[in-house]
Order: sequence, then structure tokens, then C-alpha cells
Amino acid sequence: MEETKAKKKRLLTLIFLIITLSVSIALLVFSGFKILKWHNDNKDILDLTQKIEEVAKIEEVKDNEGTEIIEQENISNVDPYWDYIKVPLINVDFDELKKINDTTVGWIQVKGTNINYPFVQANNNSFYLSHSFDKSRNAAGWVFLDYRNKLDKNNKNTILYAHGRLDTTMFGSLKNILTNGWLRNKDNYIVKLSTPYENTLWQVFSVYQIPTTSDYIRVEFNSDEEFLEFANMLKERSSFDFDTTVSAYDKILTLSTCFNSTDKVVLHAKLIKKETRNVDNSQ
Repeated sequence: MEETKAKKKRLLTLIFLIITLSVSIALLVFSGFKILKWHNDNKDILDLTQKIEEVAKIEEVKDNEGTEIIEQENISNVDPYWDYIKVPLINVDFDELKKINDTTVGWIQVKGTNINYPFVQANNNSFYLSHSFDKSRNAAGWVFLDYRNKLDKNNKNTILYAHGRLDTTMFGSLKNILTNGWLRNKDNYIVKLSTPYENTLWQVFSVYQIPTTSDYIRVEFNSDEEFLEFANMLKERSSFDFDTTVSAYDKILTLSTCFNSTDKVVLHAKLIKKETRNVDNSQ
């Protein structure tokens, strides 16, 4: 009897060990597959980025008769705005980029980060979470414009998204905006965009980390008063005081990415300079 019990115990122990070993092997294989996939996705992004750098034609442009400075209210003489409006815009030739991806709608540069990419737009906000610039499947995704935005229209809040990659590609380096190193350098407080319609310069007025919410990605407003209330909410939410005003007549640029599995990192900037492009020559 005792011998039978001992055999059963040894059998149960053996079964437990086999199950544990099987689960461990399965997890190891799965983890290896995920690591390999992450590595391959990163390599594909690097190769594609190098290809983009080879074909992209980006130039700085000096102010001219077509440049418009967006006048601001209650700006002090020491506000860095006066220095920012002297910063040259960028002008991008989109012809070669559109040959790679016909949904290319612009280019973005963010000072003090690695963000220097063309951005795209789909008819939803999910496609480019899992597809790269050349539309191939890639977990790294790409930088994309909110599908509700229309760059040839009067957008009050233009929104760009991308994954916050650990290797700092896409919006992975946007986390820099929360660090003292980035915040101590006032030269970082500008964002440059170029689209087939216009080249623009934006002044940062709010940065923060926040549990995932959708209240900052509105694109429709019923009145100037409603928009001003929205803009002030974004300004007051900032984790750093940029000492910058916002008005009902401003246009806002919003950049959003994941900080971790529960939080977002967000940047808001207001339009301070623009240059309308000859659309016929930029398509």
C-alpha cells in the first residue's frame, strides 16, 4: 500500500516537472520569437529610414514676402517668441517620398529629440500603428496624422501620433521633453512642419505625462470660447511653465505617444510662423 502511494507520488511529481518544463520551453520559444521580431522590425525601420534620408530633399528657407508671422497678444520684450520667429522654416520636396508612400502628407522636426520624419495619414488611426512608411507590416508603426485632420483646411488642433519605441525611433525620444536637460534649453521649444500646402513653425507651450485619456485630441470646437477653454486646459496641465500665452485665435499642434502601458507623453505647441507653398509645384 505504501509502495503504491509512493509510486503515485513519484508519477505526479514527474508529470508536474514535465508540465513545468514544457511551459518553460514554450515561454522561452515565445520570448525568443518576440525578441527576434523586435530586432527584425528595428532593422527594417533603420533600413527604411536610411532610404528616406537618401531621397528626401529638405532645405531651410529664409523669410520672404510670402512668410507670415502670427502676431501674439501680450508678448513681453524678453519672451523667446521674438527669437523663435527668426528661425528659418523647412521646405520638403515630397515627390520622391510619395513614390514610396502616396499617403505622405508632411514632415516633422522636433528640437532636442530624434524626431525628423515624414508623416502619413490613413482613413483611421490604427493602420500606421502596425505598418511602416512603406505600408509593410511592422510593430514599430510610423508617424501619422489624425485621420480627422485636413491639412488644407483650418485645423484648430493638428494631431500627430507614433509609438514611443525603446530604441528612440518614431516618438521614442519624445520622452526627452520631460527631462531637465531638454527643458533647460529654450532652443528646444520649437517644432517645424512642412506639408505640400505650407511650411510652419510652432512654439511649445505645454508638455506632460498623463494617464491615457482622449480629452486633448479634440479637433472640433463649437465656438472660439470653447476652443480657448480647451487651450487653457492644455496650458494649465503642463508640468513645466513655459510662460507662454494662448488665445482663441491660435492654432495648436499636438504630439502624443505612449510613456508606458498606462500613460501618455504629450506636447502642445502653437503656430507662430507660416509660409504658403505653391501647391501645384509641390505635389
